[in-house]
Amino acid sequence: MSKARVAILRTSPATVLRDYHTVMNLAGYQDVVSKAVDTALKVNISWHFFFPGSSTTPWQLDGVIKAMKADGYDPGLIHACHNRTVVIDAHLGERENKQINVVEAHGLRNIHIYETEEWINIREAVGDLTRKFLCLNEVYPKGFMIPKRFIGENIIHLPTVKTHVFTTTTGAMKNAFGGLLNEHRHWTHPVIHETLVDLLMIQKKIHQGVFAVMDGTFAGDGPGPRCMVPHVKNVILASSDQVAIDAVAAKLMGMDPLSIKFIRLAHDLGLGCGDPREIEIVGDASAAAENWHFTGPFKKMTFASRMQHQIYWGPMKGPIEWSLKTVLAPWAYIASVVYHDSFWYPYNARRLMKTVLASPWGRLFRNWETVKGTPEGFPDVGSDAAVLEKTGLRALKESFGILGTCVREAPEFSSRRRHAQAAKKT
Repeated sequence: MSKARVAILRTSPATVLRDYHTVMNLAGYQDVVSKAVDTALKVNISWHFFFPGSSTTPWQLDGVIKAMKADGYDPGLIHACHNRTVVIDAHLGERENKQINVVEAHGLRNIHIYETEEWINIREAVGDLTRKFLCLNEVYPKGFMIPKRFIGENIIHLPTVKTHVFTTTTGAMKNAFGGLLNEHRHWTHPVIHETLVDLLMIQKKIHQGVFAVMDGTFAGDGPGPRCMVPHVKNVILASSDQVAIDAVAAKLMGMDPLSIKFIRLAHDLGLGCGDPREIEIVGDASAAAENWHFTGPFKKMTFASRMQHQIYWGPMKGPIEWSLKTVLAPWAYIASVVYHDSFWYPYNARRLMKTVLASPWGRLFRNWETVKGTPEGFPDVGSDAAVLEKTGLRALKESFGILGTCVREAPEFSSRRRHAQAAKKT
């Protein structure tokens, strides 16, 4: 087996497009991502509001698409790919994070797989591989559905470097959680590390090629993936080894990758390399050697994250977790939206983002629609710092609409509507 390789580069707005092209080729993406089949660009939206470090950046998406076009990939065989959760509005998120601007500028298809795509039972999709699952057979005794279109496609994951209150860090492996699972994905939270390993097994079986391009221009510390402290770190990474790129990102944040359960499990099962000593670093080795000394997700947890830990792994697991598998489950979705969108973001976002919004990356985001790019990047990002328009009362007002969508689209209700509609047709 060839040694795991992770490419890493320092970057700046002036060179970011060139750097994305370079980092992808240093990691050998053309050897993995076939030009002959469709490629899904799995966009990461960890919050429908803009929060630096939380979601795929527009320059990340733009850089990947331009690199693929320059290397002879047919734009007709490239599409952006989104799933949804009951607490994240993907349509709002792609607008607020300016991802849709990039997709439309390139004329690519933009697919929300939960709206129009056919889903197939995992047992039909991967057959006997299900016997190797660590936990998903127990979580879903009748199986679960995955997008049928994924079978035979390439997938390029577009995560960011950040921490996570469930998995310590989140990156390439966790990004599949937002694509392969649809309804009732919260059932896996008590066994989230094992779930990520099972999902990696599935990806290796169904996809023609799997690759990841990770943005660390902004990076998030603290109780992520939403309520974070953002930092400007000016790095980008790429790899065909999903375990290795997550391990390198964890090491950058100051953590021992093999102490993180999902990385250790995947490493031990031979699904990738989680040991930094065994990973070949190409590009800027000095950047990979940095230690950012992040606090991590557990030392300064929010009220919501503490309650989540109590429910999934603490003393509240017995009396409350059962409700999340019943028609009562929407209480948790409502609580999450009320806390994060109606309270935390309106009252904390501007303060925590102030420094990074004034950075070159913050200004690039603010002026994305008007900046003049070159093949290299964006030499002039404008003088105005990014401005948060949806804080305070504006964010609170937006959250009411999100709350309505959350309740309407809750799987406990939407699945009943679909079953009722199907019954009428017969």
